[in-house]
Amino acid sequence: MNIGIIGGGIIGLSSAYYLMKAGHRVTVINQSDGHESCSTGNAGMIVPSHIIPLASPGMISKGIRWMFNSTSPFYVRPRLSGDLIKWGWEFYRHANKRHVDRTAPALRDISLLSKAMYQELSRALPFDFGYHERGLLMLYQTKETEHEEVEGAAYANKLGIEARVLSSKEVQELEPDVRVTARGGVYYPGDAHITPQVLMHRLMPYLQQQGVNFMPSTSVTDFRVENGKIKTVITSRGELDFDEVVLATGSWSGVMTSKLGISLPMQAGKGYSFTLQNVEKNSRIPSIFLEARVAVTPMGNTLRFGGTMEITGIDHTINMNRVRGIVEAIPTYYPEMKVDMPKKEQIWHGLRPCSPDGLPYIGRSSTISNLVFATGHAMMGLSLGPGTGKLVSEIINQEKTSIDIKPFNPERF
Repeated sequence: MNIGIIGGGIIGLSSAYYLMKAGHRVTVINQSDGHESCSTGNAGMIVPSHIIPLASPGMISKGIRWMFNSTSPFYVRPRLSGDLIKWGWEFYRHANKRHVDRTAPALRDISLLSKAMYQELSRALPFDFGYHERGLLMLYQTKETEHEEVEGAAYANKLGIEARVLSSKEVQELEPDVRVTARGGVYYPGDAHITPQVLMHRLMPYLQQQGVNFMPSTSVTDFRVENGKIKTVITSRGELDFDEVVLATGSWSGVMTSKLGISLPMQAGKGYSFTLQNVEKNSRIPSIFLEARVAVTPMGNTLRFGGTMEITGIDHTINMNRVRGIVEAIPTYYPEMKVDMPKKEQIWHGLRPCSPDGLPYIGRSSTISNLVFATGHAMMGLSLGPGTGKLVSEIINQEKTSIDIKPFNPERF
């Protein structure tokens, strides 16, 4: 079939990879040149440990506390927006234990599928993208966070995700080159990480060599729908006809689906990162500083710090106070690591596509028969990319999907 994929981030490229492998003709339409997508500057973590959705108990109260601190890890910009009000109501409605218990197995299954796909890709692709299975350390400094994380570890073990509660001494033993200040931590040995910009920048030319057609710097402006099918995709570079259309447009998905008369609750969650070069005494294991919500990933001799979640709409301004919150957290956990405030041009930012219940949208539309959704992965886009791409291929090929995708129903709202 002739398949059009709208969106050239990790979800779009992963879908292109598996659809190309299945023998389809694939065109990827991307509004940027593909080199600065939300998939390039993130923490690069592959995290089956992350089975708790963003909409979970305690997030409402934490969010309200954090809103009044300019350096806090979470912020919702108040604004008169019907879409934000609807999104916020659904988030509030799902931030409970019942929702977590219902959705955690689905997040576990897609995460484990995606990790297995990464293992295959690390063997199959003709380039090294820094895939390592060293696990993930969740570091905490307060008794309150320790209680939450120990409970989380027990919950993960119950669902088959190995988690080990470590003392401060045991944490330090895993990090012999970097002094760590922590009350303790939870170690998830099954997690992995990659160097995301290498994967993204090398995967695109590889796919081109395999026959995938790319249309960079091309905007989709509208659709022509006939008899319940997308007949034509109208772009800034002309009109295109496809047998199937995959929507992988991330934070722009709600805007895109509105052109089709479909409501897809979505908010952009802005995150920041910066990368230290030529780090002599580097960490060995990716970590998350829990109280500060800062992710730390060693990538060769570099070290990437990322964090914050700003629900601000499609907005590319850089809030230096948010970045300062990341910088100030570093010596609290790594006391011997002195990091200066980076310059604005050294800071990367990306817009994460957040659904209100914390689950991605994956599946075929019930109203437009040749439309498949693959979006809304929030902070898990890179982690769930290959798994989502595999599922998209199975949906289009009318095969039994590798996992149950009903929890990801794109029309569940």
